Amino acid sequence: MRHVHAHSTHRPPIDHLFAALFGRREASPVARTHRFGHDDAAETETGDDVLAEFRAQARDLHERIVHEHGVFVAEFLGATGSGKTTLVERLIERAPADERIGVIVGDVAGDDDASRYRDHGVAVTNVTTGKECHLDPGLIEDALADFDLHALDTLYVENVGNMVCPADFPLGAQLRVLVVSTTEGDDVVRKHPLLFQACDAAVVNKADLADAVGADIDRMAADVADVAPGMDLFRTSARDGDGVEPLASFLDGVRAGGHDHHGHPHGADEHLG
Repeated sequence: MRHVHAHSTHRPPIDHLFAALFGRREASPVARTHRFGHDDAAETETGDDVLAEFRAQARDLHERIVHEHGVFVAEFLGATGSGKTTLVERLIERAPADERIGVIVGDVAGDDDASRYRDHGVAVTNVTTGKECHLDPGLIEDALADFDLHALDTLYVENVGNMVCPADFPLGAQLRVLVVSTTEGDDVVRKHPLLFQACDAAVVNKADLADAVGADIDRMAADVADVAPGMDLFRTSARDGDGVEPLASFLDGVRAGGHDHHGHPHGADEHLG
């Protein structure tokens, strides 16, 4: 298992993006109170250009991994502690014995999650991003150097634990699965609509703890339907494996379809664990 760090050689100048979006001032400690002012048109255009370059990289990754090598790619997003790692572990455990699986793990620091995946006997690359709050296509490109794509059937990508930053940075996956948990509060969906709208399916995890933490899962499900109409929704208790099978069946259906789920009509029914 090799570690990839955030100084990728395949990335657009992300410092320019943050400068454009947030108007960074090198000599001033005072943060701006808004993203764009009346004179920020040029900065906005620069930020759009950089984001467009990231999206182009993601399309190239998708073409290479999915179409040229026939690897099924699913990205998992969500806050730290939502249960992304445990959920992917359960998916690995239920996979056929001959399924060849790889995992790219994004974390700000450390390799705790990568070590857990390694214990399952799958190919793993750990990407530490330092101060950056998301993975991007350049980091995925670097991480792929650790894998023989001809020898993979499935690639899971676990993004950095964050509910905001990953929204604008697709990674070339066939679908993006957003994992939230009851322990984050039943208002978590309403607080982060943009990330839900950037994903293809959602999981409300730690359903077994809902009563203990005072979370209303039905309210969370209604909020998902409100901010992302038609989104496939699953309820799980990943620690015990409850509700994982419907999610696994959904992923198998996307895999069998041979292409990405994004942009296709979402099923109207919830998948209950």
